[in-house]
Amino acid sequence: MKNNPLIDVKGLGQSIWLDYIQRDLLQSGEFQKLITQDGLCGVTSNPAIFEKAITEHHDYDAAIKSMSGATVDRLYEQLAIADLQQAADLLRPVFDGTQGRDGYVSFEVAPQLADDTAATIDEARRLWAALDRPNSMIKVPATLAGVAAIQQLISEGININATLLFSLQRYQQVAESYLSGLEARLQRGEAIDSVASVASFFLSRIDTLVDKKLDVLATAVNQSIVTSLRGKTAVASARLAYQHYKRLFSGDRWQRLAAAGASSQRLLWASTSTKDPNYTDIKYVDALIGKDTINTLPPETLAAYRDHGQPMTRLEDDLDVAHNTLNGLADIGLDLKSLTYQLEREGVDKFTTAYTTLFENLRQRLH
Repeated sequence: MKNNPLIDVKGLGQSIWLDYIQRDLLQSGEFQKLITQDGLCGVTSNPAIFEKAITEHHDYDAAIKSMSGATVDRLYEQLAIADLQQAADLLRPVFDGTQGRDGYVSFEVAPQLADDTAATIDEARRLWAALDRPNSMIKVPATLAGVAAIQQLISEGININATLLFSLQRYQQVAESYLSGLEARLQRGEAIDSVASVASFFLSRIDTLVDKKLDVLATAVNQSIVTSLRGKTAVASARLAYQHYKRLFSGDRWQRLAAAGASSQRLLWASTSTKDPNYTDIKYVDALIGKDTINTLPPETLAAYRDHGQPMTRLEDDLDVAHNTLNGLADIGLDLKSLTYQLEREGVDKFTTAYTTLFENLRQRLH
């Protein structure tokens, strides 16, 4: 019988999470099957995922009808939280079996709050209490305001998924906020052994934007240079981020926290569906398998990897190429810092649009 590549990835130290949620997936038994047969270890959601699930499927109709008269905000939260609580309960054996390392579900704060630290903190506290599951995480966009919120929330013992990460600089700020939040909590004499966090580094969107810029430059600079850089920025960035992770979660500072029971803030590879048909459909899976990491896959990518994945530990391969790729972009005039900031803003805007579209759909269905 053919080995399941998804199970093999787990054996190499990487957890596979699902980047999707929908009520029928949970109620039909398919989600449990993913846990049992594919070794699924968690699930992530965002406003775009819920917008797709709720507006494109009829399995929410009865629940929406039963809440006639409710506000749209309350309806959305009730629908989303019910799904996430059910997923969290199905994943609870994974959470318990890994001593809280895996088995999580994630729910995102309203994207309109991405630049408001205080409002993000208040919203995260409220959603954390509403979810009421130890194996839940609150997703906070890693804007500058979000980074400050993450530190405070971690210090309060709230599990955080820092999302919309595109740059090495912002990743280091997020990791620092996690460490500082744990230190503040420890200084108050509070336990840190049950606080969990991941840092979600988005991949395919990086290549989509950088490749577009490279194609524009193709007529102005050496064609072979442009060709050699195409499709390499995201994997290069991820591999270098992992090197930062290894440095940040080692040494005296980390050892003091680890001695008190802290768990490292793992890197989570997100936006892993391939957007360019010229690239393999498992491009952002095979290249980035490494110990103490997570890859969250949409259903299509998960199915593709189950079918033809070739799992090997490759996350630390070709680090010189990774450095040369980012240096090569600078050499031809591409400012990766400004491009990743553009991606951060576009990510917030995309989720805000999905949020608005979903609310309008629910408003129409309530009347």
